[in-house]
Amino acid sequence: MARSEREAKTRGNESEPEPTPAAPAPASAPAGRRGGGLRVSLLLIVATIALVLLAQQTLRMLPDWINPFDEKPKDRSGPVLLQSIRDLSRYEAASGNFQVIVDLEKDAKFLPSAVRGSRTLFVGHGSVDAYVDFSKIADGAITVNADRTAVTVRLPKAQLEPTNLDTQKSYVFSAQRGLINRFGDFFGNNPNNQQQLYVLAAQKIQTAANESGLPGRADRNTRQMMEQLLKSLGFKTVKVEPATQ
Repeated sequence: MARSEREAKTRGNESEPEPTPAAPAPASAPAGRRGGGLRVSLLLIVATIALVLLAQQTLRMLPDWINPFDEKPKDRSGPVLLQSIRDLSRYEAASGNFQVIVDLEKDAKFLPSAVRGSRTLFVGHGSVDAYVDFSKIADGAITVNADRTAVTVRLPKAQLEPTNLDTQKSYVFSAQRGLINRFGDFFGNNPNNQQQLYVLAAQKIQTAANESGLPGRADRNTRQMMEQLLKSLGFKTVKVEPATQ
C-alpha cells in the first residue's frame, strides 16, 4: 500500500508542468542618451559647416594657377543692339553729386543673426541732373512788343533725371553673414542681393536730390541763360518767368 501511494504521488508530479518564468520587460532608453544623440548631431552639423567655410577661405588664399575652382571671365557678349533714337530739346541746367551709405540688415524670425542673417554696408555714389524741357514751351509763351525791344518768356519748371549711379565708385564696405548664409554662398552667390543695394542707393539719392533745391537752382540757371541769349539778340528788356500750370 505504501508502494501504491508513492507511485500515485510520482504520477501526480509528472502531470503538473513547471511554471515558465516571465520575460523581463525591455528597458527604455535613458533620457540622457537621447539628449546626447541630439548634441552629437548638432556638433556634426556645426563641424560640417565649419569645414566648408575653412575650405572656402583656403581656396581663396591659393594662387590662381593652383586653385582648381578659380574662374577666369570670358566676354562672350554679342554686339550692342540700337533700339531707338530720340531728339531732345532740353537744357541741362544743374547737376548734383551725391554719396549715400545703405545699411541693409536681414534677420531670421526665430534664429540669431550669427546663424542666419546678414548685414551689409554699401557706399553708393551717384549724380542727378536737372533740366528744363524746351519742347514743353506752350504756344503764346513768348511775347514780343511792337518795336522788338522787349520780350517775355514763360518757361516750364525744371525736372530731375533719374539717378545715375556710378558703379565704378560704388562698393560694399562691409558684409556680415550668418553660418547658413555663408554655407549658401559657398555654392553660389545671389545677384539679387547686389541689385537690391543699387536700387536702394538710387532711391535715396533721388529723394535727396528733390530735397536739395536742385530743381530751383536749375530754374535760376535757365533764366539767366535765356536773359543773356535774348539780350545778345538785341532785346533791351528781357523777362523770364515760370509758366502757369
